[in-house]
Amino acid sequence: MLTVEKIGGTSMSQFQNVLNDIIGYPGSAGFRYGRVFVVSAYAGVTNMLLEDKKTKAPGIYRCFIKGDDYESSMDHLLKEALQINESFASIGLDSKVCREFLEERVRQTKAYLNSMEDIVASGYIERDSIFSAARELLASIGEAHSAFNTVNILQNNGILAKLVDLTGFRDPKQLSISDRIEKTFKNVSPHHEIIVATGYTKGIEGIMREYDRGYSEITFSKIATHLQADEAIIHKEYHLSSADPKIVGVDKAIVVGRTNYDVADQLADIGMEAIHPNASKPLEIAGINLRIKNTFEPEHPGTVISNDYIGPQAKIEIIAGSDKIVVLEIHDTSMVGEPGFDLGIMKKFKAHNISYIMKTTNANSISLVIWQSDLNESLVAELEAAYRTVTVQEAAIVCVIGSNIAMPRILARAANTLAKNDINIKCVSQSLRQVNMQFVIDRGMYAKAIICLNEDLCWKNKDKSEGPGSCQ
Repeated sequence: MLTVEKIGGTSMSQFQNVLNDIIGYPGSAGFRYGRVFVVSAYAGVTNMLLEDKKTKAPGIYRCFIKGDDYESSMDHLLKEALQINESFASIGLDSKVCREFLEERVRQTKAYLNSMEDIVASGYIERDSIFSAARELLASIGEAHSAFNTVNILQNNGILAKLVDLTGFRDPKQLSISDRIEKTFKNVSPHHEIIVATGYTKGIEGIMREYDRGYSEITFSKIATHLQADEAIIHKEYHLSSADPKIVGVDKAIVVGRTNYDVADQLADIGMEAIHPNASKPLEIAGINLRIKNTFEPEHPGTVISNDYIGPQAKIEIIAGSDKIVVLEIHDTSMVGEPGFDLGIMKKFKAHNISYIMKTTNANSISLVIWQSDLNESLVAELEAAYRTVTVQEAAIVCVIGSNIAMPRILARAANTLAKNDINIKCVSQSLRQVNMQFVIDRGMYAKAIICLNEDLCWKNKDKSEGPGSCQ
C-alpha cells in the first residue's frame, strides 16, 4: 500500500507525537514503508516569514517590500528556528548538522534578497515581479527546515528516510510545479524508505502566487496523484467534526466519519477547509480517497472523504460558518423582469476579483455575501453610482451541511432551532442539490448559532441509527 500523508504545522511542532504515533519505529506495530510525508513548516514559522495568517502582523516579507531592516528579522527567525531544533534533541535530532543546514539556507536567502533589493533599486524591472519572487523564496524556508529536521530525526532512529527537497533552492531550471514533482520523484523508491517532501514546491507559475497559504496541500495533492497513491491522508490538530471544537467543546464535536468531496467543497467555500479546493479536485478526479486524521488520536480511523459516498440515512454531518462576512444588497425597482440584470453586478465583482459565498434574490433586490476582507470602497462606490440603493451590513453565516439532507423537515428544523434561540435569519439559501443550507444572521449570534445547531441537530441525535438530524 502506498499512502501520501500531509502533516500540518501544529502537529509538526509536536513531532514526538508524530514519531511515536504516526510514523512509528522499525518493528513497532503499524510501522511500514510505502509512505510519503509532505510536511508543513513548524507552527508560527511561516507567519514570521510572511505575515501572521490571522492578525496580518508583518513578517520578513513585509520588511523587505517596505525597505525595512529585513536582515535583522532574518537573524531573529534563525534564532527562533534553532530553538525549535533544540526542542527535538531528545528524540534524535543532530543539532550541529541541522544548525549548519539552516544557517546556510538563511545566509543564502539573505544574499538573494540583497540582490533583489539592488534590482528593485535599479528601476529596470517591475517591482511586483521581484516582490513575488521574494515571497516565494521566503515561504520555502519553513518547509525546507522542517523536512530536513524530519529526515535527520528518522535516520537517527534507525529508519530509512530520504529528503525530497522540492524548493528548488539552488536549481536554476525553470520547471512547472508538476514537472518538478515528476522530475524529483523519478529516482525515489517510497516502498523501501520513508520519503519526506517539502510542502513548498518551486514552479514557474509560483505556488504562493497561485494558492497563497494553501500551497502545501497543493504539493500534497500533486504528489498523491503523480504516484497514484492508494490513499491520501491529512494529519490535523482536530478531527473533521460536526462543529468547531473550539466553539462547541471537544466533547460535543462529533467525528464525521464519512462524507464526500461535494461536502468538502462546501466547507472550503466558507473558509472551513478540510482541504484546499484546488487540492481536492485532482484527488477527486483520480478517485483517490482522502482521510482526515487527528494526530493526537492515532488509533481513531478519522474521516474518509470519497467521490460517491452518500449517507445511508438523512443526517446533518457538519455545522460550519464564519463571522468574517458582510452582506452587500442592491435594491433597484428597475430589475423586475429585466433579463440579465445581475450581469452588470457580476462584471463589477469580477473587475475587483471578488467571489461571493452566497446569493439570494427577489423581485427587486439582490443580496450577496462576501468576505469582509474583500470589501472595498471602490466597489461600493461603483455600485452606488449604478443602482438605486446599496446596503452593506456586517453579519455572520452558518451552514448546515451533509451528503444526504434532501429530506422534508430538515430545513424547517434548522430554522426552528435558530428561532427558538432568538436568532433572526436575515437571508437563507439552499440549492436544488441540497447539500448545504446557508443562514445569514447577526454577527454577534455566530457562536451561539453554531452551538445550538450542533446541539439540536447533531449532539441530541448522536446515538440514533436513523432519521433526520442524526450526526452519528
